[in-house]
Amino acid sequence: MCGIAGFLATGNARPGRELLWRMGGTMACRGPDASGEWLSADGKTGLSHRRLSILDLTEAGAQPMGRGDGSSVLSYNGEVYNFREIREELKKKWHAFRSDSDTEVILAACREWGVEGAVSRFIGMFAFALWDGRAGKLFLVRDRLGIKPLFTARAPGLFLFASTLKPFLECPSFSREVDRAALQYYLEFQYVPSPHSIFRDARKVPPGHIVEVSPDGTESQRAYWDLSSHGGQREGRSRTEGETIEELSSLLASSIRYRMISDVPLGAFLSGGIDSSLTVAVMQKAASLPVKTFSIGFTEKGYDESGFAREIARHIGTDHRAKVCTPAEALALVRKIPDAYDEPFADSSAIPTMLVSEFTRQHVTVSLSGDGGDELFCGYPRYEWVRHGHAAQRIPGFLRRPLCSLLSRVPIRTVRRGAESIRDDDPAQMYFHLVGVIQGELLKELLPEVADDSNLPFFRTFRDDRWGGAVERAMATDIRTYLVDDILAKVDRASMAYSLEARVPLLDHRVVEFAARLPMACKVRGGHTKYLLRKVLYGLVPRKLLERPKMGFGIPVNRWLRNELRPLLSEYLGEERIRREGFLLPRGVSRLVEEHLSGRRDHQYRLWALLVFGMWRERYLS
Repeated sequence: MCGIAGFLATGNARPGRELLWRMGGTMACRGPDASGEWLSADGKTGLSHRRLSILDLTEAGAQPMGRGDGSSVLSYNGEVYNFREIREELKKKWHAFRSDSDTEVILAACREWGVEGAVSRFIGMFAFALWDGRAGKLFLVRDRLGIKPLFTARAPGLFLFASTLKPFLECPSFSREVDRAALQYYLEFQYVPSPHSIFRDARKVPPGHIVEVSPDGTESQRAYWDLSSHGGQREGRSRTEGETIEELSSLLASSIRYRMISDVPLGAFLSGGIDSSLTVAVMQKAASLPVKTFSIGFTEKGYDESGFAREIARHIGTDHRAKVCTPAEALALVRKIPDAYDEPFADSSAIPTMLVSEFTRQHVTVSLSGDGGDELFCGYPRYEWVRHGHAAQRIPGFLRRPLCSLLSRVPIRTVRRGAESIRDDDPAQMYFHLVGVIQGELLKELLPEVADDSNLPFFRTFRDDRWGGAVERAMATDIRTYLVDDILAKVDRASMAYSLEARVPLLDHRVVEFAARLPMACKVRGGHTKYLLRKVLYGLVPRKLLERPKMGFGIPVNRWLRNELRPLLSEYLGEERIRREGFLLPRGVSRLVEEHLSGRRDHQYRLWALLVFGMWRERYLS
């Protein structure tokens, strides 16, 4: 795992190596082992790199890496796990190699097959910038699922790119103007959805895309992979359940073996849930020594899964370490969120993810994670609400809406949100109400202007009939939005804050494509979600160790906001400060704070989003 950055001068500006050095310096935690810069002879193009050494720890793997003839230069973040097979294929085509790094393989592959032909062969997670001197073009590439981040930006006379937003702030001419529509989307979703960024002049490169930039700064963008081309190809009924389980087991074993390739110490996060337990069980089966596993818990009741993880680890036979964190340890990280996440990010599980990353990094440099199972195999409880909501839409509106009004008074958050969602006749809006945080009239109370959000990828994906029924469309929407911009962003930023590489074997594109072709009966059956994953896991771990309600990886935000974090609410959400900053409407913010602190309403997720934005604004705009 590393950090990349760079520029292409489209006017008379020649920023030089100093800008490259400063841009790279903002990402020292992503690459603490080495740094490097490359500047073209004419000074128009520059690449910067920060290295976290994982494969080929010698200088031969240093970046930016160029071909011997100087025709192309690469700055790359991530891992191409099947690089050895590709290298052997390239050797047969008379390519010579001087290192054992995947970086050199990427360079040769792009030379041999072109950028798109090369990335179509890669199994891995990656974001890279390739300067092709022969074509006179800069190519930016992001992996299929968006595991690795990649941003682009514009400043007068400059095209910029980087792994995070911080490097752009080192360019004096880059505008820090906030994209007001992106702020609205952040309040709606708790994260800024692609392709937007919080800054007006910066964008996220979509997953599975190649950006081609000409010397004059003209850019074109094309997809080289799209899950929708696999989602409609349902598996035929001729395959038996046993054969399906066997194929999934084989894919997972291959994916996990690839992700165990490392020249530095390696382990895994283990929460004790289905996804992490399956990942670790397959790892241990492939390993010759006990796998190092890590979990955290909290002293607060209802927020500690570490006991479950310990039982799973004992059965599998891992070398397990657990840490039980105090509220003080978690609270100490609250003010650090803006540094780790350089745009507003209000998923409160960022804090336990940072804690487990910090703890894990004390022992290993690479950790496997179980992320992705919920989106691929229908694991979230909200998918059940989608199914019920789809059925409820058959009830005439004049009967359905009074029922919704009645259910919305139930003092259980999930019931209230479910009731609010099925008021809508539009299935996409129904799902939006299930997953959104600040919406409708409340949004108008908080923002001076509210933009039309109907063209966001969230709505476009849900309304795409190629995915099938409402539940399938909800899952596809999550893969394209929530998974990329919340789950994967959370894990990347939290792990990189401590120079830890996180790998996600369930998101191997071969597993993702396989899951997309499965019928719903392979994902939900007999009241059990993730049916097929469970069947594979039950062959490795006793069912009794896993049969329990799903637990989130959260923190007690509700109570903290009324107690330990109350001074922060006063500091960042005070009426005078809100009025002075001009992003939010003071009256709406004050109402939420007063209702929550008095106990009349639970606004924990809304206030957390507003608080995180306030801290971010102070860090980056003051």
